[in-house]
Amino acid sequence: MDERERFERGLAVRREVLGADYVEQALARRTSLTADFQDLVTRYAWGEIWTRPGLDRRTRSCVTLAILAALGHWDEFRLHLRAARRNGVTPAEIAEVLLQTAIYAGVPAANHAFHVAREVVEQEG
Repeated sequence: MDERERFERGLAVRREVLGADYVEQALARRTSLTADFQDLVTRYAWGEIWTRPGLDRRTRSCVTLAILAALGHWDEFRLHLRAARRNGVTPAEIAEVLLQTAIYAGVPAANHAFHVAREVVEQEG
C-alpha cells in the first residue's frame, strides 16, 4: 500500500471513529507548520494502527482511554470518550476501564477521568 492509499484508509477510519465534523475541522486548521503532523497521524495512527486486525475498535478505544487518562491528556481523553461511545463502549465499560486505570496509573488520574467521563456521558444523554 502506498502513502496515498494509507492516508485515504486512515482518513476513512478517523472519520468513522472521531466523527466527520471533528476530522474536517482538524484538517481545515492545518497550516504549513501542522500539515505534515496531520498527515502522519492520519496515515499511521488511523491508517496503520486502528486498522490492524488484532483488536477491534471497542478494545482499541478502551486501551486509548486508559493511556490518555494515565498521561493526563484531557482534551484527547474527551475526544476519545466520544469515539469510544461511537464504537459501542458503554458507560459501564468506561467505568471499568477507569477503575483499572486507577490501580495501574493512579487514583488522581482516574478521579479526574471519571469527572470528565461523567460530563461527556451526561452531554450525550
